[in-house]
Amino acid sequence: MRAWSPARFTVPLPEGHRFPIAKYQRIRDSVIERGLLEPSEIEEPDRVERWALGLVHVPSYVESIMEGTLAPLAVRRLGFPWSEQLRERSLRTVQGTVEAAYDALGGGAGVNLAGGTHHAFAAHGEGFCVFNDVAVAVRVLQREGRVRRVAIVDLDVHQGNGTASILGGDPDVFTFSMHGSKNFPFRRERSTLDVELEDHTGDAAYCSLLAAHLEDVLDDVRPDLVFYLAGADPYVEDRFGRLALSLDGLRARDQLVFEGCGRRGLPVVMTLAGGYARALEDVVSIHATTVGELRRVYG
Repeated sequence: MRAWSPARFTVPLPEGHRFPIAKYQRIRDSVIERGLLEPSEIEEPDRVERWALGLVHVPSYVESIMEGTLAPLAVRRLGFPWSEQLRERSLRTVQGTVEAAYDALGGGAGVNLAGGTHHAFAAHGEGFCVFNDVAVAVRVLQREGRVRRVAIVDLDVHQGNGTASILGGDPDVFTFSMHGSKNFPFRRERSTLDVELEDHTGDAAYCSLLAAHLEDVLDDVRPDLVFYLAGADPYVEDRFGRLALSLDGLRARDQLVFEGCGRRGLPVVMTLAGGYARALEDVVSIHATTVGELRRVYG
């Protein structure tokens, strides 16, 4: 198994910015230190090509990112100041998910140690998401005839509103989002299946709901490929999560997804999505543990 990481392409952010950009290099280092991946198994993605972005995003928005012409309101909505580094990282993050999808179809599992940018819409970015990497990967695979049915299992604590908007009219893509009911985004889109959780939902209730819905999704959809957005933000110590999963509960969540897919022989792509724990080490540990569970099931 290999993974893709654009960690070298970091983004300068103002002091005190809420987004933990340092997590990506730390996660890359952690999976190596834990013996989950060898350095040679982690590759750096190239830039995604413009034609691939154009399968999802409108030309004017792509151009505004490429040329740095985002309007001030668009910058505020995105949550990041534009920079050449942001453009570079965003292009490579999307390609990392495309490459991970190829890996999954070829060998059962693929990993992007970034991605899960599910708040990006066709015509704008928001919530720290520039381009929608999973949507682009789905459209690339469809165009190339590599998949017919796709399932997206989004377990970030925030609804995957951009993904739902972009892919909502496609009967061959099932979007399943399980998220906090009182959290961002406050204007929701309609996923194929939305499961909303009350504040302070803990391990037992979360995993019970996930198990019941996931079994139905995988059995009914029978996808050729599953994308798993393994957000670290349902964690009880997350600054913005409002749920109450423990580290063990998050590991159990990952086990449910990977074992459910594995029993059915379904290839799976893992992306990171969000995580804003008070201690950065917790975010790193949660994501590294997800990689470990994937490796345990898929080898």
